[in-house]
Amino acid sequence: MNRPIPFTKMQGAGNDYVYLDAFRHPLPDNLPELARQVSDRHFGVGGDGLIVIHPSTVADARMQMLNADGSEAEMCGNGIRCVAKYVYDHKLCQNNPLRIETQAGILTLRVEVHNELVQEVEVDMGAPRLAAAAIPTTLSGDSLVNIQLADLPQLPPVTCISMGNPHCIVYVPELTDDWVLRVGPQIENHPIFPRRTNVEFVQVLSRTEVRQRTWERGSGETLACGTGASAVCVAGVLGNHTDRSIRVHLLGGALSLHWDADSNHVLMRGPAVEVFHGEWG
Repeated sequence: MNRPIPFTKMQGAGNDYVYLDAFRHPLPDNLPELARQVSDRHFGVGGDGLIVIHPSTVADARMQMLNADGSEAEMCGNGIRCVAKYVYDHKLCQNNPLRIETQAGILTLRVEVHNELVQEVEVDMGAPRLAAAAIPTTLSGDSLVNIQLADLPQLPPVTCISMGNPHCIVYVPELTDDWVLRVGPQIENHPIFPRRTNVEFVQVLSRTEVRQRTWERGSGETLACGTGASAVCVAGVLGNHTDRSIRVHLLGGALSLHWDADSNHVLMRGPAVEVFHGEWG
């Protein structure tokens, strides 16, 4: 008889995942299938995917992220803030800053604690990857700013950036369902992106404020995307849309971003919330 799997539901700016604690509990054999099942909002727990918190030999913990379709992703900016909250609040490690291992490298996170619980987290997202091969795309060049995608002539020029995972940023006059729900999947699966891509549609409000909607690779539209907001911060500077410090308004809340000129690192600050605990199976 299979044992029930303890889980925790968490969200950062509405970007919600089911979390498993591999420090304390054994994992099922088929994580991709579990990700598909628990992410279903009608027949499962509901979420944008599954995140497993593992012990690490090189950091305080290791984050493994699976999208709602079971595919594995390199990183999630909102998800990693919740990993830091779980690790600190559940006393797996209470270093501050925390170091979390991901497929995109080891990231440093500073937690803001009130009444012994983490409320907000600042993540050093590292340096953006701008070269085509690092994103990756089949294009060439050291920077892909304001390029036109073949086969999508109605699309404004786009900017491609990796924040440990691929992003394609599109600046539009107004955020509409048509852009996100119809054009988003076309860009995600465009042949120039061999590992598919996340897509950010951005409406500029001022030099320091934007609205963003995200079509997330493997999950569809999500209420927030931290790596996407980080990529938008960089794209705004490269395309002269916005300043280096911006407030990004997403469907699930707001994030503060800063692309530091000296370190070349992007700093992201936002909430991390524990919603409930349960058992699956």
